[in-house]
Amino acid sequence: MSKTLHHGVAILEVLARHPHGLSTSDLADAVGVHRTVAHRLVRTLEAHRLCRRDDTKRVTLGTGLVTLAEPVEQDLRTVARPVMEDLAERTRATVHLVLRESASEVRALVVVEPRNAEVHVAFRPGQVHALDRGSAGLAMLAALPPVPGERPEVETARERGYAVTRGEVVSTVYGISALIPRRRGAPLSSIGISVFEIDDERALATAVAEAARQLGTLLH
Repeated sequence: MSKTLHHGVAILEVLARHPHGLSTSDLADAVGVHRTVAHRLVRTLEAHRLCRRDDTKRVTLGTGLVTLAEPVEQDLRTVARPVMEDLAERTRATVHLVLRESASEVRALVVVEPRNAEVHVAFRPGQVHALDRGSAGLAMLAALPPVPGERPEVETARERGYAVTRGEVVSTVYGISALIPRRRGAPLSSIGISVFEIDDERALATAVAEAARQLGTLLH
């Protein structure tokens, strides 16, 4: 790998976890480089509008990232949002669209919170967690051929057409997810809900599966 590029990306990742900004010294400590190196990296990122410094010299993410992020799965995000909003209102639950990012990780691409629920789960888009933890990843694994040593929950999801987990991504929170059928070669993705309690698993799972099928139809 390019060490310089690695450190530059690491700075962006640190800033994503600190939306109110950090000093260059703080960034140097967080990334593990000398302050002079951190200063040069920040200046380079500034030149591409990927970060910026305010009047107090605190560094935050820049608007150039918006331009870079806009084309990422644009069709999927555009088509998915109204379907997700409808699912959120029907289930009174937080809805998440998750994409397989690597052999071992998934990332939340879009999160929609319900407007008609007194209490709901809240988390940010962009969060990453293990493929084999949480309903979103298990729904994706269930779409693949069985492998030795896979979790029993994957086989259950394969039989049911949806995955259910509790407390694997967020403590005490249930997740129900279903795979989104997509064209060959597209990354595996799933749509699901996060709730504190499940009163009627079948009804919620049916709503999630219907949303997944609807998205699959719209994307083909």
